[in-house]
Amino acid sequence: MEGEVGIIRVKLNRTELSKEEIGNPKIPPGPFVELTVSDNGRGINSSILDHIFEPYFTTKKLGKGTGLGLSMVKGIVDEYNGLIRVDTKVGKGSAFHIFLPVIDAEESLKIENKEEIRGGGERILIVDDEEIIVGLYKTSLQKLGYKVTGTTSSSKALELFKDNPEGYDLLITDQTMPAMTGVELAKLVLNIRPKLPIIINTGYNSKISEDETKDLNIRALIMKPVSRSTLAATIRNVLDKG
Repeated sequence: MEGEVGIIRVKLNRTELSKEEIGNPKIPPGPFVELTVSDNGRGINSSILDHIFEPYFTTKKLGKGTGLGLSMVKGIVDEYNGLIRVDTKVGKGSAFHIFLPVIDAEESLKIENKEEIRGGGERILIVDDEEIIVGLYKTSLQKLGYKVTGTTSSSKALELFKDNPEGYDLLITDQTMPAMTGVELAKLVLNIRPKLPIIINTGYNSKISEDETKDLNIRALIMKPVSRSTLAATIRNVLDKG
């Protein structure tokens, strides 16, 4: 609401969606839980509406965020075979509707839990200028058995590594950061320890190619938003290859 007076409403509802209403052949019709978050704020201009779920797209000024919130939400919704839709009017506000398929409680008990790919105490250094992402990765990976150090500063990450080059088994770095990019950080780190495995985490509009990562001997390039299962599998694959 940008400091303005207003109202935010959160509503939960159960609804049925037909094939026509869904409009996506990969998602079957049926019962859905609809979570609606709405406000009476400024609304979203039609000229940018098609871009709001893109990683790093933002209308905020420098230093006010990089627009990852909605892309992460969409990534989570997509992973659960759901839908997200937006109703908005400039000067009147916006409403985000999230539809998640209903799972029968008794049936869900019959589903076997997939065994997550766990770590063995390996030490991971994570750097991303978004504090929320550092926190999410750190929590997830610690639960999987890794020892994690996280920072929102690429410069700080370089200092930590210089202080203890043998203290980490893997570096996971964002590509687009204010002080230095992930590629720039990777080059400096690899000058100190050439064989350290590195994973670069990037948005769809970042200027980095797989050829460039191969030239630097970066082990993997993963696109935001990334699911916990994909992250866990990528880390294990990189570490197991040495």
